[in-house]
Amino acid sequence: MSKLEATLELHIRCMKLPKPETEYKFHPSRCWRFDFAWPDRKLAVEVDGGGWSNGRHTRGAGFAEDMRKYNAALIMGWRVYRCDAKLIKSGQAVDEVGELLRD
Repeated sequence: MSKLEATLELHIRCMKLPKPETEYKFHPSRCWRFDFAWPDRKLAVEVDGGGWSNGRHTRGAGFAEDMRKYNAALIMGWRVYRCDAKLIKSGQAVDEVGELLRD
């Protein structure tokens, strides 16, 4: 678990939100995983930490694979909330995840 994921997990606990599954494998035939998931609500959270450091998720093949993953999740009925360091550190991510869990 990355530092950003650990920070978001702490925020989720402090806000007394339902405990998520971590590294949740959502697809029956692919190895795709969500950083956090509430399977009963089909809500997932993905932490995008490498946006400013040329990380895997922002370059060529990694970006294309993420696109396939998120499209497959959408087809399967998942809502995927994506957040970065700024959203997590400001508390906005946990507030918005809380709103999604209340829907």
